Amino acid sequence: MSRICELTGKGRQVGHNVSHANNKTKRTFLPNLQNVTLISDSLGKGVKLRVSTHGLRSVEHVGGLDNWLLKTSDDLLSLRARRLKRDIAKKQQAAA
Repeated sequence: MSRICELTGKGRQVGHNVSHANNKTKRTFLPNLQNVTLISDSLGKGVKLRVSTHGLRSVEHVGGLDNWLLKTSDDLLSLRARRLKRDIAKKQQAAA
């Protein structure tokens, strides 16, 4: 399973371990990913996603999963999140 946030697209970064003697060896910095169930207000059900803690804070700040998905561009979202965004948009248009 890839280590990429499904909502923000945040992935691993590459850098160096630097010793006291200033020797540099490659290492990776991994995002803090959590398996969470987020509730969609429009769909009325929970959705399991693999989200970084930064992404989770952003979702709560914006006001929920539905608002976050509708405001975020499709480039950052995973395939599952894009499908979820499409379903939420259809549901909200049918309700309006």
